[in-house]
Amino acid sequence: MGRMENEQSATDNPMKEFSSSTKIAPTVIGEYREKDELYDPFEHRDKRNTTSDFGALAHLLKSSLGTGILAMPNAIKNGGLLFGGIGTIIISFICAHCVHILVRTSHILCRRTKTPKMNYAETAYAAFLCGPVPVRPWANASKIFVYAALCATYIGGACVYVVFIAESIQQVANYYTSSVVDIRMYILALIPALVLLGQVRNLKYMVPFSMLANICMMTGFAITLYYVFSNIQPISSVKMFSSVEQLPRFFATVIFAIEGIGVVMPVENNMQKPQHFLGCPSVLNITMTIVGSLYTILGVFGYLSYGEKLRGSVTLNLSVEEPLGLSVKILIALAVLFTYGLQFFVSLEIMWNAIKPLISHKYQAMGETLMRISMVMLTVGVASAVPKLDPFISLVGAIFFSVLGISIPAAVETVSCWESHLGTFKWRLWKNGLLILFSLLAMIFGTWVSILDIIDLYK
Repeated sequence: MGRMENEQSATDNPMKEFSSSTKIAPTVIGEYREKDELYDPFEHRDKRNTTSDFGALAHLLKSSLGTGILAMPNAIKNGGLLFGGIGTIIISFICAHCVHILVRTSHILCRRTKTPKMNYAETAYAAFLCGPVPVRPWANASKIFVYAALCATYIGGACVYVVFIAESIQQVANYYTSSVVDIRMYILALIPALVLLGQVRNLKYMVPFSMLANICMMTGFAITLYYVFSNIQPISSVKMFSSVEQLPRFFATVIFAIEGIGVVMPVENNMQKPQHFLGCPSVLNITMTIVGSLYTILGVFGYLSYGEKLRGSVTLNLSVEEPLGLSVKILIALAVLFTYGLQFFVSLEIMWNAIKPLISHKYQAMGETLMRISMVMLTVGVASAVPKLDPFISLVGAIFFSVLGISIPAAVETVSCWESHLGTFKWRLWKNGLLILFSLLAMIFGTWVSILDIIDLYK
């Protein structure tokens, strides 16, 4: 999520990357000194249980090629065949660039602070702490903001999961029972399974669910590709450009589908040769080239196959009257259900670590259980309030993924380079200003259009 899928399967214990355990030396405040270049953070990392370049590539691909890719045909429909195809490539480049500047900034700050590695929130904290004097008091607030953005993004993705599962089950059930039941009833019926998945507190117990999810997803995705490429219509049957009113939906959906910055720092921090993550060629460049190509291809050909009839996920366009179409809906729904706990894992851990000190040790077990149940019920409540996939994906992509994936990396790089590394004519400042402007426009107009769609849903 975007990607929605398996973002925390990147390491054996991703909570190592989302903890606040990294200590940044207080002596880092001040001007950057050239001798800090002598410190190599890669040499001071714990190399036990690290992953190879190929392993890191596989983790990034696994986290990116999830259910978000199934929303790409609908995104292309909102942009038009020509504009959508080119726009997807451009947004893929923007997302890859934001990942690049985040990781590069993290490496620079690791040298300045003599810290082996940092997670996303700690990178933001160090950037403000080492930045210009006026922004240093905001260092702690920046770390809290990134953690909050991560939590909100994963919770938003979990809400989309619930709607997706319920809508898939509704199609199958309506066909076999010949009755029309409100989708909210299916959402409520998912509560027992979601509560149980939300109570899993150790990643090793999620391994069987993750394996089943991967098998179901790969099988369902392969069948979906068969339907897409066997049903291609003439180019004259689709629009080259949709309309200005639909563009916010296009941008928000593509950002939601492609953006997966939450998994980047855990993968990079766990690499055996982290210096290979950036560069040309590099793990990042190869991954984003594959991801951008696959998203563009499936989006374009999915739109050519189903045209203006496309729904939030291309799998929802498959006919339940055909055995293969029926199997895809069931397989993808199971894959998303099995991934729900994994999607929710990190956000629950972050929130529990924040409120744990406020609860007496005697009641902590009960408190954590109630907190997890409450957050699961929150996703169910939000999904029930907006039980339609299209506007929900656009809303989550516009609000959360644009901020987490574009605005924050641009702001972090600008602050860390402010004093002497903005480049000739301060080109980094102008470039990051444009990135933040693009992110804000996508957030404002995407949110506005999504809210209007939700209002129309209730009408």
